[in-house]
Amino acid sequence: MRIAYLDRTVHETDGEPKPNGGVSTLSKSIDLQGSVETGDKTTIASKDFGGLYSTKPLALIKPAGSDDVSRVIKAASRIPRMTVAARGNGHSINGQAMTNGGLVIDMRSTEENHFRLLNINGSFFIDVSGGALWENVLTRCVSRFGLAPRSWTDYLSLTVGGTLSNAGVSGQAFRYGPQISNVTELEIITGKGDITVCSETRNPELFFGSLGGLGQFGIITRAMVKLQPAPDMVRWIRVVYTEFDEFTRDAEFLVSRDDGESFDYVEGFVFCNNDDPVNGWPSVPLDPVHGFNQGIIPQTGASVLYCLEVAFLYQKGDHPSTVDKAVAGLLKPLRFVEGLKSEVDLSYVEFLLRVKRAEEQAKANGIWDAPHPWLNLFISKSDIVDFDQTVFKKMVKDGIGGPMLIYPLMRSKWDNRTSVALPDSEIFYLVALLRFVSRGPSVEESVAQNREIVEWCIKEGLDFKLYLPHYQSKEQWKRHFGNQWTRFVERKASFDPMAILAPGQNIFKRTHLS
Repeated sequence: MRIAYLDRTVHETDGEPKPNGGVSTLSKSIDLQGSVETGDKTTIASKDFGGLYSTKPLALIKPAGSDDVSRVIKAASRIPRMTVAARGNGHSINGQAMTNGGLVIDMRSTEENHFRLLNINGSFFIDVSGGALWENVLTRCVSRFGLAPRSWTDYLSLTVGGTLSNAGVSGQAFRYGPQISNVTELEIITGKGDITVCSETRNPELFFGSLGGLGQFGIITRAMVKLQPAPDMVRWIRVVYTEFDEFTRDAEFLVSRDDGESFDYVEGFVFCNNDDPVNGWPSVPLDPVHGFNQGIIPQTGASVLYCLEVAFLYQKGDHPSTVDKAVAGLLKPLRFVEGLKSEVDLSYVEFLLRVKRAEEQAKANGIWDAPHPWLNLFISKSDIVDFDQTVFKKMVKDGIGGPMLIYPLMRSKWDNRTSVALPDSEIFYLVALLRFVSRGPSVEESVAQNREIVEWCIKEGLDFKLYLPHYQSKEQWKRHFGNQWTRFVERKASFDPMAILAPGQNIFKRTHLS
């Protein structure tokens, strides 16, 4: 159908566009196969999972496909100061997928546009829409083909385009790299409105720039993702440590081993040495029938303890004794507290959807929609002990009302041609403070503590980067990207010269028409 887009008169205050008299008359029209929603129907696009920001767009676009996305961007380019934000499943934390008075494109409307299995020289790939949810990619690939992507995020109700615009990390990344290391081709709509197919050899600057590019160079509408045979089952195991150096030694040992000589998934978390139901002993056991035996813990007086979480993949046809022997062999060199081991066997799909069950419980308890002032950092191995001493053992020793993740990653599994900023060391740690405000400190207290942690990292000269970064000034962004800043700016100038895209990141300001 033919849908008119809305122009508006604007004036500037402190460099920002402000509506003057509201929405003007229809000025031009563009052919869209999808729909445009305004007024109260845009409410969903005025907030995100973080719940820290709220800003109302002019319109919510539900495109039918890439042509619609292209037309919207080109139309926006003809309106001074108009911006465009792509929205996946709304799981951003700091308003990254929002635009004040601009156009939000709802990529979920394109989910069914692409889903095709490809066999290229004996290797399998899934060609999938950027608006598809990873949980649907998982279940469809496993049920139809017995295959699955190699690298995941912990939570799978995220869109393909959304995670590829950041990195996409979980417990498999030490082996296969992040999700951005497991995609071979993208279709991207640039800030000029060009529909461009790109790969390592075809338009490589756009390809690598967009991977981890925070949506600054284009909107990902299609991705070709590497697949591998899907296992049937998972042995999921948690073991406990009282000493941070032993926890990190074992975690680093596991992620540094060759394929076949380690577990298939390695993560970890910090928990409080008390009976707090969210951040204490009860958060550790995988089997609810068997509780946490705190009497086994050595009496060190430690305020926090550490849990190493690993998984072993296997097939239904494997004999139980074979699985037991393999797992026992992998656990043997580890120095966890004897007797504090919890394990459970479940299907591969159930394991990957484990956070989905936690989401359902949180929704039932009314806490899922509370604000989530999360903080995600990459911290160099050389600084992780200092971070533990100050942050885990002092600043957040009483818990945060949600998980406190920590696990090592390997820099060599990341491609330095992408836009992601990383610490310098080969081994670095993901630290994620996943706060649920309804059961922890207030929003104001949480935000203030996050700021305190980041400022402490800067003051002490830690080699760290924010993951899912969000800064308020260009100087902060320059510090974040370091020697990659010039390349980032040059890519922006090439693919989105008027800075139409991703205004919620606060990196570039929309320029006037020349």
